[in-house]
Amino acid sequence: MGHTRRALWALSKREVSIAYRQRAELMQPLMFFLMVVTLFPLAIGPSPQTLQLVSGAVIWVAAILSLLMGLDRLFRDDFLEGSIEQFTLSATPLYLLVLVKVIAHWLMHIVPLLLLSPLLALFLNMSVNMYLTLLLTLVIGTPSISLIGAIGVALTTGLQRSGVLVALLLIPLFIPLLIFATSAIDSAAMNLPFGFQLGIMSAMFLLALAGAPAVIAYSLKVSQQ
Repeated sequence: MGHTRRALWALSKREVSIAYRQRAELMQPLMFFLMVVTLFPLAIGPSPQTLQLVSGAVIWVAAILSLLMGLDRLFRDDFLEGSIEQFTLSATPLYLLVLVKVIAHWLMHIVPLLLLSPLLALFLNMSVNMYLTLLLTLVIGTPSISLIGAIGVALTTGLQRSGVLVALLLIPLFIPLLIFATSAIDSAAMNLPFGFQLGIMSAMFLLALAGAPAVIAYSLKVSQQ
């Protein structure tokens, strides 16, 4: 147990160190997110009512696309360096190693997004209730994107230029999550209860957390063959 704990801690520090060395690549999804959210009001007009109506959908669509951009490098470097093979042969279960990588990816991509969200909410004329609901949906929903997205990345790790293929495979899977998240924000805008939507999103997250690490580990083993 102690060896496993030390291995997982060492991997988490390694992920943070790699992200720090590749700051430019890490910033690309965040800059894409900012550009989508800030350019959208210019296309539909400055009407506060219109902006408020579409604000939740705009931020969630931008968040999904930006997280997909960041997922492309989740296992790429490890595959090219041969680290995936070392992970497979390690005494530490592979599903725990990939779970640490997914958690590190989520933290490094979603925390900056959450820090920027107050400014974006003000820019899109969101009410306080809508903004707090947006934060809840992002915290509950985005881990599911990382977990499910990592499955698609693991399946296509050995392929060249797999980014578009991963997006085509995964975007349909995120549509239910997008529907429930935007429905919760719309309900908050009308001061209606939205616990049902958050409950469904939480169930999706727990299901992904229970099954995705093992599927990711198996997919990486298949990619090695």
